[in-house]
Amino acid sequence: MAKAILGKKLGMTQYFKDNGELVPVTVVEAGPCVVTQIKTTEKDGYDAVQLGFGEIKKHRLNKPQLGQFERRDLEPKKHLKEFKGLDLELSEGSEVKADIFAAGELVNVTGISKGKGFAGNIKRWNHNSGPNTHGSHFHRAPGSIGAVDARRVFKGFKLPGRMGSDKVTEKNLEIVKVDLDRNLLLIAGPVPGAKKAILEIKSANN
Repeated sequence: MAKAILGKKLGMTQYFKDNGELVPVTVVEAGPCVVTQIKTTEKDGYDAVQLGFGEIKKHRLNKPQLGQFERRDLEPKKHLKEFKGLDLELSEGSEVKADIFAAGELVNVTGISKGKGFAGNIKRWNHNSGPNTHGSHFHRAPGSIGAVDARRVFKGFKLPGRMGSDKVTEKNLEIVKVDLDRNLLLIAGPVPGAKKAILEIKSANN
């Protein structure tokens, strides 16, 4: 069954399972999300469900953005995301909460990874360094980057540059616990992004 929700990463902690196993988990505030729009093939050319998450003041939205919520009589939401192929019975204005998932289910979590800024080729691509002894003039430099005949740097060559801030998906992560009272999901292991990062959580078979 295909399910999805938006959430906010709160941080990491550890959790003891019923069998005494200690598991490192990421705590995610999952929803509640509101269905802000349902797109259909007849009207929009494809089927999708748009979820809204997070509060935002009305004066921070422009007229087209605000009108999308007002004509459906909904409170404005800060983050919007479309999901295709959901099996949930939903209508515009209905809520999606953390209880759509259960402990033991596997999910795929998508987020924007932490930005590292400008990084050299050793940190960015895990290249080997040169000798670090006295007399060496080659420590962390990228080395030769061009061929003799081509006289140019080939496309895709691994060089220093911006690292991080990429869209990353971690697959088949186990949901250890669902806390519906606080809208929390405890997901085994780390997930992409810094604290307060917005995450897309989808069932692993989606």
